[in-house]
Amino acid sequence: MQILRGLYSADTQTVAVTIGNFDGVHLGHQALLNELKTVAHGRGLQTAVVIFEPHPREFFAPQQAPARLTSLREKLELFETMGVDRVHVCRFDAQFAQKSAAEFILALHEKLHAKFVLIGDDFRFGSGRAGDFALVQKIGAERGFEVQAEHSVLHEGVRISSTAIRAELAAGQIRKAREYLGRPYSISGRVVHGDATGRKLGYPTANIQLKHNLPPLKGIYVVLAHAEGLGVLQGVASLGVRPTLKIDAKPVLEVHLFEFAQQIYGKHLRVEFLQKLRDEQKFNGLDELTRQIALDVENAKQWFIDHE
Repeated sequence: MQILRGLYSADTQTVAVTIGNFDGVHLGHQALLNELKTVAHGRGLQTAVVIFEPHPREFFAPQQAPARLTSLREKLELFETMGVDRVHVCRFDAQFAQKSAAEFILALHEKLHAKFVLIGDDFRFGSGRAGDFALVQKIGAERGFEVQAEHSVLHEGVRISSTAIRAELAAGQIRKAREYLGRPYSISGRVVHGDATGRKLGYPTANIQLKHNLPPLKGIYVVLAHAEGLGVLQGVASLGVRPTLKIDAKPVLEVHLFEFAQQIYGKHLRVEFLQKLRDEQKFNGLDELTRQIALDVENAKQWFIDHE
């Protein structure tokens, strides 16, 4: 899979292209990408996906922007798994924000050689969010490329969206979020050095570097960790601000891996969230915290036994 910056490619091969933020690459996104591949393969086109980084809402109103479901790296890994040929990552800055919807669509045709454009039926784009399916269809008719809308995917009557998944994760509904995603929700990152509090308490943790300070969920969870060269490991994770230890701290993801004592600093870890055990809470000192950690470990191990 090629990863390109901006709306440019030296490759003159014609493409079938889709546009969006694709946060989470959920079942709705997957349906759109599968349709794109079907059309592209039938017409001898490459598949191309155009995404924006950062998310436009992070640019315009960073304090009100929604929690990210996937980092850029995670998103690209999922695209590759789905067999996308090319991804164009457009830097969303002040200059890009001023680009009109018509300019943007013309660039797809002229610079990416788009012969087919597929977008979600509710997708809006361009300066002032003025662009919609009708505009793309109009320009396509004028310039000689085909345009198609992909309808929303419903699950038990609910429209699958990144917003719906964030709501389920925030409510601790891990199973429902998994159904909307078509896979377990996970967070990936490098293992970095922490303050070694877990080790001092007898429960060493792998501290995962978070790319964004607003994760879509918090609390204590049963997890599986996919570690480079180590396979899949069972564990229990804490994601939150550690109120017993810190004041006004940034969120931290810490994973205690069962019966594991190797040094894995610098390794890339993907943490799958399987079940919420409880909310994060403030304890009266380290002794009380340690007793609760022991109970969390016991409950997580029992969960794996019950779900063998």
